[in-house]
Amino acid sequence: MQDDITCLESQGRETLNSTRFRHNYGWEILHKIWQKLVKIIISNPQEIQVKQKVDRYGNQYWYAYDPITGKSFASGSQADIAMWIEQVYRSH
Repeated sequence: MQDDITCLESQGRETLNSTRFRHNYGWEILHKIWQKLVKIIISNPQEIQVKQKVDRYGNQYWYAYDPITGKSFASGSQADIAMWIEQVYRSH
């Protein structure tokens, strides 16, 4: 009879651990959604947007977009992006 109890406890622990995993995963997803929502709310739609991206070969590069002019620029160098942003601000 003790073997049956041990077996049931073991199964109970596995169920509890998988429930915790699903619970934590759910909170992680909600946290990411919340972060994106806050970012959208506080962002200025007229500011230059800069993102770091990865191409299909795994190379990282920078992408900048000016919503006022509709122009964009991409480069593997942060310095190049910074120079482009300075030029855009000078032309406004």
